[in-house]
Amino acid sequence: MADSKPDQVSEEQQQLFCSELPPKVNSFGYWVWKKGPLKRSLPLLQMQMIFILGAIHMFHSGLKRFGVPMLISEILAGILLGQSGLGRIDEVQMFMTVDSQHIIGTLGIFGYTLFMFLIGVKMDMSMISTTGKKALAVGILSLVAPLIITLPVAVVLWQAWINHGSYFPYIAVTHCLTPFPVIASLLADLKILNSELGRLALSSAIVSDLFSIFLTIATIVAKTGGQVSKERAMINMISSVVFLLVVVYVLRPAMFWVVAQTPEGRPVKNAYLYAIILGLFFCGLSSDFFGQYSIFGAFIFGLTVPDGPPLGSALVEKLESLLSLVLMPIFMVTCAMRANLWWVPSREMLDDALANFIILFVSLIAKVGACYIPLVRYCNMARKDALALGLIMCAKGNVNVATQSFVKDSGLYDDKVFGILLAGTALNAGFVPFLVKKLYDPSRKYAGYQKRNIMHCKHNSELRILACVHEQDGVTSIINLLNASNPNQDNPISIYVLHLIELIGRASPVFISHDIQKRTVSNHSYSEHIILAMNRYQRSHEGGATAHVFTAISPPKLMHEDTCTLALNKLAVFIVIPFHRKWNYISGSLESDEQRIRNFNCSVLDMAPCSIGILVDRGQLGRSASKSVFIAVIFLGGNDDRESLAYATRMASGANVSLTVAHLLPMEDKKTNGWENILDDESIKDIKHGNVGFEGVNYIQKVVKDGPQTALAVRSMANEYDLIIVGRRQGLESSLTSGLTEWSEYPELGTLGDLLAASDLESNPSVLVVQQQRKL
Repeated sequence: MADSKPDQVSEEQQQLFCSELPPKVNSFGYWVWKKGPLKRSLPLLQMQMIFILGAIHMFHSGLKRFGVPMLISEILAGILLGQSGLGRIDEVQMFMTVDSQHIIGTLGIFGYTLFMFLIGVKMDMSMISTTGKKALAVGILSLVAPLIITLPVAVVLWQAWINHGSYFPYIAVTHCLTPFPVIASLLADLKILNSELGRLALSSAIVSDLFSIFLTIATIVAKTGGQVSKERAMINMISSVVFLLVVVYVLRPAMFWVVAQTPEGRPVKNAYLYAIILGLFFCGLSSDFFGQYSIFGAFIFGLTVPDGPPLGSALVEKLESLLSLVLMPIFMVTCAMRANLWWVPSREMLDDALANFIILFVSLIAKVGACYIPLVRYCNMARKDALALGLIMCAKGNVNVATQSFVKDSGLYDDKVFGILLAGTALNAGFVPFLVKKLYDPSRKYAGYQKRNIMHCKHNSELRILACVHEQDGVTSIINLLNASNPNQDNPISIYVLHLIELIGRASPVFISHDIQKRTVSNHSYSEHIILAMNRYQRSHEGGATAHVFTAISPPKLMHEDTCTLALNKLAVFIVIPFHRKWNYISGSLESDEQRIRNFNCSVLDMAPCSIGILVDRGQLGRSASKSVFIAVIFLGGNDDRESLAYATRMASGANVSLTVAHLLPMEDKKTNGWENILDDESIKDIKHGNVGFEGVNYIQKVVKDGPQTALAVRSMANEYDLIIVGRRQGLESSLTSGLTEWSEYPELGTLGDLLAASDLESNPSVLVVQQQRKL
C-alpha cells in the first residue's frame, strides 16, 4: 500500500522463509507422501497442540502441590518449547517452523479475543454505580499514584543511564495497570472472592480497569498521530467514539430485548446466540479498522451482554470450557515462546534487566503505598488487610503477559527485553498469592468469644435463625420447621432466609438484601417465590415472627463464606442447612444427590460462628393429617445433644406439639467424664421430673448394651414421629454407638443422624442433626 509505511525491522530481525502454495492442509499418510504428515498444516497444528498442552500439565502436575498458579506452568512450557529452550534444537524446530507459528499464533490470539469477550460478559456494570467511596478511591489511586511516581523514574533511567531505553515509559505504564480479570482470578484461587476484602478489591479493580482502557485508547491515538498523521489519529478517535455510542445506545438495548424474549427458566434460543457470536466478530473487525486491537472491540461488545442468567450464563457455558482448557493455554504458551532468555550476560543486557526490575519494584511499592496509607489512616482498616489489598492490586497475570507481547509486536523492544519482563511477571504471579495468604485469613472473624447457641439464649428472648435454601421450593421445608418451632409474642423468632445461587455468567459475586416489608417482589428478583412465601409466613405469625430474605450468588466453594458472614452480622444463634439428598415425598424415592451441597454443609460445620442444624426432609414434617406435630429427641449426652434438647424444649411450648425425649443409657455406667455427666443431668432434670411447665412432654429412659441395640431402639421410634432431633456428637466415643461409626456413610450427620437418613429406612420422618457452636 502506497500510503502506509513499512515496519522498521532491523536486518537481524529479518528472516526469509518459503511457503508452499496453495497450502496443503490434510495429509494422506506417511506411506503415500514420503515427506511425512507433519509437512501438512493440520497434522502439524495437532502435534503442536499436543506438545503445548502436554508441557503445561507436565509442569503443573509437579508445581500445583506447592500452590503455584497455572500461569507459571504455561510460561515455563513456553520457555521450554520456544527459542530459549528446545526450540534451539533442529529436531524440535520441525514442529515449530516459522510459517506454522502463524497458524497456532492466530489460534491463540483468537482464544484471547474470546477471553476478553467473556470477561466483558462477566463484568457487572452495575457495580460502577454502586461502588462506594472507598473502592472508588482505591481504584483511582492504585492507577494514578504509580503513574505519577513510576513514569519520572522510567524517564530518568532512560535519559541518565540507558540511552536506548526509550521503551521504559511504556513499560512503566504497563506495570501500573490493574487488570480486572487478573484480580478476579487471583481472588477465586485464594477463595476470598466473596469476602469483605475480595469485594472491595473487585470493585476497585473495575474502576481502575475502566480508567486503564481510556488511557490505552489515548496512548494508541497519540502513537498513531506521532507515527502516521494527526488526521489519521483524529479519524481513529472519532471512530472509537462512534463505536462506543453504537454499543451503548443500540447493542446494549438489543441485548435486553433478547433477555425479555426469553421466558423465565427457559434457555436462550440458539439463533440469538449465533447473532451475538457474529456481532463479536464484527466488533473485533471494526476495532481493527479504526486503529484499536480487535480485543478492544470484543471486550466492549461483551460489556453489552447482561451478566448472569439467562444470556450471560448461556454464553459462558458454551464457550468457557474450550477457552480455559485449550485456547487460552495455547495463547499463553505462544506468547512465552517468543521470549529470549538465551543471551550472553553482557553489561548492556544486565543494565537493561536491572533497570526493568527497578521500574517494576518502584511501581509495586507505589501501588501498595497508594492503597495502604489511605486505608489505614482514613478508613481505619487493619494494617494486614490494607497491605493484603495493596498486594492484590499489584497482581499480574495473563492480561499482563498479553499486553507485554502486544507492545513487543509494535517494535518498542526486542525478544530479550520481553524475556526479562516475562520473568518479572512470573515472579509476581508466584509471590503475591503466597504473601496474601499469609496476611489475610477470612475465617479469623468467625472465632469469637461470645456464646451463640440456643442453650445460652435467655428465656423468652428472640431466637435468631439463619436458614439456607439452594432452590426456591426448598423454602417449604424451612417454613414447616419454623411452624413447629412455635413462634409467638412470648417466644419470638427472627428468621433470615439466604437463597444460595451458583455463580455462572459473571465474574463478581452478588449479595442482595430483599426488604419484604416495603415491597413484595423486586423488578429483578432472583428469589421471588421465597420472598412471597416468607411474606405470607410473617403475616400469619404477626408479632411472633419477622422474616428477612437475602440472595447470594457466588461460586459453590465460597458459599459458606456468605452464610457464615451473614450469621455473624445478624447475631444468629442457629443456622439451618438442607441435607444434600432430596427424596420424593410421595414415593419415597431419591430425587437428587448433589455433592456441591454436601461440600457446602461440611464447610459450614467447620466455620460457623454459632450452632448448626442439618435438616433431612423426608416429607413427614408439616404434612401430617392431624394438626399435631410429634417430635422426638434422642438424648445420649454431650454438647450437641444438650443443644438439640434446648431447641426441642422451645418447640414444646406450642399447644400442637407433642415432644418425647428418649434418654438412652449404657448398661454399664462408666463415668468417663464427670463434668459432662453433671451437665447432662442438669439439662435433662426438668424434663425427667416433669417440671418443664408444658403439657405433651414425655420422658422415656432406655438402657442399651451396645451400638446394635441403640440402632434397633432408634429404628423402632422412626414410625411414630414427624421430626426426630439428634446431636451430631462428632468425636465422642461411647458404648452406646460402638460398632456404628464404622458403617456411617455421611459423617456430617453423626452416627444417629446417618442411621435415620439411611435409604433402607422404611419410615420417613424428617431429621434435624444439631451441632453446638464450636468456634469459641
